Amino acid sequence: MPESAVKNPLVRDFSPSELSRIVEMAWEDRTPFEAIEFNFGLNESAVISLMRQQVKARSFRLWRKRVTSRKTKHQSLRSPDVSRGYCPTQYKR
Repeated sequence: MPESAVKNPLVRDFSPSELSRIVEMAWEDRTPFEAIEFNFGLNESAVISLMRQQVKARSFRLWRKRVTSRKTKHQSLRSPDVSRGYCPTQYKR
């Protein structure tokens, strides 16, 4: 079977718009991995694998460095005062 016929198991179940949203949520500082898992069923390691495949190598390295130092990306490390996944002014109407 040619390599082009083999689909990535992480990517095949998502539409392009869903993949875009997962990458966007992964980049957002205040969106925890638990929110991505709740919405899309991908745990932290699956998100890391997906990001490795979906973004350029340099972008992936920058993202990993950024995520590693963020307490807001892990629900259990967050302050109990933060009960939302985004800033109130993020989605303006």
